[in-house]
Amino acid sequence: MHVTVTTRSRAKGAFRVMPGFGLSLGFTLFYLALIVLIPLSAVFLKTFTLTWDAFWNAVTSDRVVASYKLSFGASLVAAVFNVVFGGIVAWVLVRYRFPGKKIIDALVDLPFALPTAVAGIALTALYSPNGWFGRYFEAAGIKIAFTPLGIVIALTFIGLPFVVRTVQPVLEDVERELEEAAACLGANHAQIFIRVIFPAIMPALLTGFALAFARATGEYGSVIFIAGNMPMISEITPLFIVTKLEQYDYAGATAIAVVMLIVSFALLLAINLLQAWTRNRGRARKF
Repeated sequence: MHVTVTTRSRAKGAFRVMPGFGLSLGFTLFYLALIVLIPLSAVFLKTFTLTWDAFWNAVTSDRVVASYKLSFGASLVAAVFNVVFGGIVAWVLVRYRFPGKKIIDALVDLPFALPTAVAGIALTALYSPNGWFGRYFEAAGIKIAFTPLGIVIALTFIGLPFVVRTVQPVLEDVERELEEAAACLGANHAQIFIRVIFPAIMPALLTGFALAFARATGEYGSVIFIAGNMPMISEITPLFIVTKLEQYDYAGATAIAVVMLIVSFALLLAINLLQAWTRNRGRARKF
């Protein structure tokens, strides 16, 4: 009888491991509100204590605008670098076998586990004018530490795992038979990559780009050491927010945070829409 009832329940779709839709949805909304919506609402509510003129002056001063350009610009450049070189790393880890592969695969996750302050100190020690690498760049007339270039390097470091870990499983699922069929039809290596492999991993690349970009825009610990924090030159927006908080200007800090939140959300929304369009286009091609 028990087996019969269970079988009938599964057939009707009534059997579920987790609780019902109402309870699961209620818990989901409560958890998201507690962890995400309420803190973000507090940021907006604190900002609303400012008048429009005070808000506009707080978010459009020359120093703040310069920090916007540096934060979003460096994050964009770092995310692009990670898409290119992170895709190459994922390709090597999936398609080739070589000694030490597991060690390299584990090293990819190092920026996840490494404290960001430690990463910043290490990068500064490497790329400072008297550092291991920095002394050679300095001799060639290239200054890395305490410049926007150093910020890009730090953001590239912390964003690489997002691209690799997003693209890697997709590459593993790409059917090798399609590549072999394209080769049998006379396609060369470039044509196989452009027409067969790239469309399959394009949504994953966009997802990795979005994750790396989002991570970089809010990065603080690994950047403040190598940036030099010079106003109008190498001062990032998260540092400016911390400076406002140290001055007890909470409303000014939340105003700048709101601008960063809105811009980041708009960029991520555009990337997600592009990703959905790419995925739907790929499905349309299959049919």
